[in-house]
Amino acid sequence: MVRITPMASAAVAAAFRPPLSPSFSALRLSPNSRFGRSSSPSSVPPRRRAPPARLGSGVYAVLHLEQLLKKKVNCTMASAFGNTAETSTPVNQEEALEWVNKDNRRMLHVVYRVGDLDKTIKFYTECLGMKLLRKRDIPEERYTNAFLGYGPEDSHFVVELTYNYGVDKYEIGTGFGHFGIAVEDVAKTVDLIKAKGGKVTREPGPVKGGKSVIAFIEDPDGYKFELLERGPTPEPLCQVMLRVGDLDRSINFYKKAFGMELLRKRDNPEYKYTIAIMGYGPEDKSAVLELTYNYGVKRI
Repeated sequence: MVRITPMASAAVAAAFRPPLSPSFSALRLSPNSRFGRSSSPSSVPPRRRAPPARLGSGVYAVLHLEQLLKKKVNCTMASAFGNTAETSTPVNQEEALEWVNKDNRRMLHVVYRVGDLDKTIKFYTECLGMKLLRKRDIPEERYTNAFLGYGPEDSHFVVELTYNYGVDKYEIGTGFGHFGIAVEDVAKTVDLIKAKGGKVTREPGPVKGGKSVIAFIEDPDGYKFELLERGPTPEPLCQVMLRVGDLDRSINFYKKAFGMELLRKRDNPEYKYTIAIMGYGPEDKSAVLELTYNYGVKRI
């Protein structure tokens, strides 16, 4: 896996920065690139820092491929054995854009902070059917994290839960919307969540203006999950919804910086919002971003 470290000027960085920081912790992408990749999840160095302004205290935005659009790229390459080597390669903007569009990649995981790690793991495994893939404690940096999902990290989109010692509550913020999970029977899943003491914020039923059956629940920290009724899928953890203040600019950012495709766009004037679905493959087979613009809301 390649981790891109900023080296360009603030002016260049600002040109491709998303208009508003999404309120989630970290979205990590996996490129198969000419710079190399790592097959070892543990090769990624720890990254627990204070969130920037306007984000909830439980979240901060880190997108590691933004720097592909800079004039020079500093690459940290980590092998499966944990060895690293750094190299600086001059790349002009045209070359970087071409590489982004041709590179084979997927979304790896999304990171967010929780106040009670064991309680959250129990909820995700018993109520949502996820598996605990691995857990590690980093006492020297005073945090523990756990990776959960519906399959191995090398082939599935997963969540990385982070517990910082002594912190039991976070502000989620307004830019983060929800995660989407595809299930074959929304009503049965909701009944199970209720039986386990989970919080259901929207009962099963058709989505407004459509036929798809959905429901909404909250995890122990208040993060929202949308349950979407679908047939069998290789990627049940299928969606991350973020609110944005300038939809067209955000679409342009994710296309140029990360090589995502605009899979579809839908305007809902009756309910005063527009959504854009972006990702690296079909919605029924891969995890996607759902960008939501609410009419008249420019600051998130």
